[in-house]
Amino acid sequence: MSANEEGGIPTESESTVDLLVEIQKMRSELKEDIEKNQKDTADKLQSIEASISKLLESNVKKIDKSKVPATITTTSKTIRRFQLKNVFEDIANFEEDDDNYSEWEEHHNVKWRMRVARRYNHLVFSVHCEPHAPADNWSIRTKLEWKVVGRKQKNVIKSGRYCYEKSYGTGFYDFVDWEALKKWYLVDGNLTVEAKVTILETTGLGIKKIREFDESQKEASDVILVVMDTKFYVLKMYLAAQSTVFKALLFGNFKESDQLEVKLNGIHPDDFHRFLEVLYGEPAIDEFNVEDIARLADMYDAPTAIRQCEEFYLEKSKKPVHMKLEIATRYNLEKLKEKCMSDIQKITSKDSKVSKKNPLRKLIGL
Repeated sequence: MSANEEGGIPTESESTVDLLVEIQKMRSELKEDIEKNQKDTADKLQSIEASISKLLESNVKKIDKSKVPATITTTSKTIRRFQLKNVFEDIANFEEDDDNYSEWEEHHNVKWRMRVARRYNHLVFSVHCEPHAPADNWSIRTKLEWKVVGRKQKNVIKSGRYCYEKSYGTGFYDFVDWEALKKWYLVDGNLTVEAKVTILETTGLGIKKIREFDESQKEASDVILVVMDTKFYVLKMYLAAQSTVFKALLFGNFKESDQLEVKLNGIHPDDFHRFLEVLYGEPAIDEFNVEDIARLADMYDAPTAIRQCEEFYLEKSKKPVHMKLEIATRYNLEKLKEKCMSDIQKITSKDSKVSKKNPLRKLIGL
């Protein structure tokens, strides 16, 4: 029996084998620890990434790719829509050749209004526009829908396309027979009409710029936003600080975050220029563009711009109170909404004779 078999001192070769086995065991344990640490690290990174994504999702009101402005290349046109609505009073007493106009409304840097008239025993219904400071050659190519609202949902709707090139209107000279108008469409002698306007393309309606975002700003920018064929040189970090949508688009899990140029669609370069000026602290808001800026501020979730638009409506805007209330409701401008409701209540309670037929009563549920 050898000494080893009796439990004595091991030989040199046996000791070496045991040492190699121990080293191999240690290596295996170390490898397992490394793999475990790597897995823990990967799990932690994945958890952090998920938390960041959740935080971004919360900050941008659950914005996903369908919410962020699309990045496909746009054509040389963009589409802008709005609706005109008016109640023309005492239409039942119109004589031949009598007419009336609604108040001017500002939409997309252009004044718009509707006209109704009695001609050849028919209703004439047209939509008119008047740009602000247009170029010598200007045009507004549109798609229009004219609507006369009748009793019991009996409406008359006609549509067409028209290119405005002068400050006059377009519509129908025989929209509806006058006797049929009185029978089916007048309520207490009044006529309610609507017009939906879709602007397809404009020329010669440029804006006066307060601040430049062209190639002269190249050295002070790190991304180019492309709207139609216009490039805007801006800073990612600055826009991200102003807008949660830009934060998600330029720093989130979108392919645009790695691109030098980001294409936006569904907006007009003039509107976007004014919006950027507001984000960069310029006093760019006026009566003609405040609605467009408010729309983009809401689209890109830019609280500072939204607040400035609301302050303009509260302090400077001359728009009718019902228009302000519609805008306040559309963009969740709570202070403006409260002010409008208060003003409407004062108007409708001041003169009971007027308030009984005043359409403002419907806005406050009277």
